[in-house]
Amino acid sequence: MNASPSPSHQSDTYDLIVVGGGVNGAGVARDAAGRGAKVLLLEKGDLAQGTSSASTKLIHGGLRYLEHYEFALVREALAERETLWRIAPHIIWPLRFILPYRKGLRPRWMLRLGLFLYDHIGGRIKLPATKSVDLRKHPAGKPLKPFLTKGFEYSDGWVDDARLVILNARDAANRGADIRTRMEVRRLARDEAGWTVSALDAFGTMHHFSSRCVVNAAGPSVLDVLGRSETATKRKMRLVRGSHIVVRRLFEHPFAYFFQLPDGRIFFAIPYERDFTLIGTTDQDHHGSVFEARASQEEIAYLCEGAGQYFEHPITPADVVWSYSGVRPLLDDGSGRPEAATRGYEFELDYGETGHPMLSILGGKITSYRHVAEAVVDKLAPLCPGIAGGHWTGSAPLPGGDFPMDGADQLRADYAGRYSFLSTDEIDRIVKAYGTDARLWLGAAQSRRDLGADFGHGLSQSEVDYLVSREWAQTADDILWRRSKLGLHFKAEQVSALQDYLEQKVFTA
Repeated sequence: MNASPSPSHQSDTYDLIVVGGGVNGAGVARDAAGRGAKVLLLEKGDLAQGTSSASTKLIHGGLRYLEHYEFALVREALAERETLWRIAPHIIWPLRFILPYRKGLRPRWMLRLGLFLYDHIGGRIKLPATKSVDLRKHPAGKPLKPFLTKGFEYSDGWVDDARLVILNARDAANRGADIRTRMEVRRLARDEAGWTVSALDAFGTMHHFSSRCVVNAAGPSVLDVLGRSETATKRKMRLVRGSHIVVRRLFEHPFAYFFQLPDGRIFFAIPYERDFTLIGTTDQDHHGSVFEARASQEEIAYLCEGAGQYFEHPITPADVVWSYSGVRPLLDDGSGRPEAATRGYEFELDYGETGHPMLSILGGKITSYRHVAEAVVDKLAPLCPGIAGGHWTGSAPLPGGDFPMDGADQLRADYAGRYSFLSTDEIDRIVKAYGTDARLWLGAAQSRRDLGADFGHGLSQSEVDYLVSREWAQTADDILWRRSKLGLHFKAEQVSALQDYLEQKVFTA
């Protein structure tokens, strides 16, 4: 790409400009566009490139937050679980967790009480309730150490976090929003007419956009964006790094695990991408660049050692096939330990001297994103011309999610009948990524040849072209690590071939 400076370019005027292409920003863009606003979303990198693709991949209430008395936060998140499952049954699905009782840690009565509250304060309808289990007889007990004999089985949800962001952005665009990636916001200026937002694209061209209102959804960079707008704030954010490791599959059953450690922390072990197990997360204060978070050797060793306390099979850093880290922007509530810091959120609304608002989203978690976006647009509706109408995002499916919550098996069967040349594993991946929208790129194909070049592991030219034209993908990383997790399977030469194709397609277009 040519990164040399180019002349500035004046662009259109919008009702609302959203800064940040993570889950909160994409959610706000979707909600506002669906209420009639002319929306622009600006993201420095790729959609979900930061924190929103580095989660533990869970839609959950946060069982451990109960012991910090964050009942309102847990209740709100629990209420969202089934709402999100309903609007996105392809990328969100129920998951049963095993919480082993371990003598000397949290007592059994405390676990039972916490799970009772977890079952009853959030409006659970379809998800099954908690039950006690004998790990000597339960299939999830088999890979565990023999001293773990009792435990609990409870419900939460799994999510493909990066695709959640991308599908919100796709729906926003379907409703008229302008989504621009690789567009770094350099300056936000407010005057009597409103806001002028200046952003630099990947080719060195400066663009200037106008709007009446701005939403600062920059996640870990939220205070940096405030600084670029010369907006004063006394708020402080605590940046906490959460790291995860991925190892070869440790168990055959479909259950996930919630483990406790003697230091008071907890972590999960989750079935991941058919052939792997995901283990995480850590909580470490992060002092470096928010764009360069990496799992330290100490964090990797900590997760391996923690898993080794529970699994019969030993786990070492040499077993780690991939690790990733995200920086969580948490409200600085003065907590001593990072894992105790609140996962709640707040809004900061600043009118400046001209009365044109900037609303900044501080904190939050992925499970609450839709509710957060709804509340943001509610607050801006009286202030931002173009926003009209009421709540709608809790009932309208995300792209590809227009089938019943329990309809994934039927959709797999439909695809198997229509595209018999695809393997069972390929169909499962496609359903979990695209739902009904897979037909947009599978089309009338009768064979693999009809889908064009094969880049490996079922990734076809037709799918890649769709991701470029409809999902803002530009690089191999965009496709292999955010729009899919095929990067776990790809060899270096396959990655190189895909990148070569994308450079020809994207940068010569």
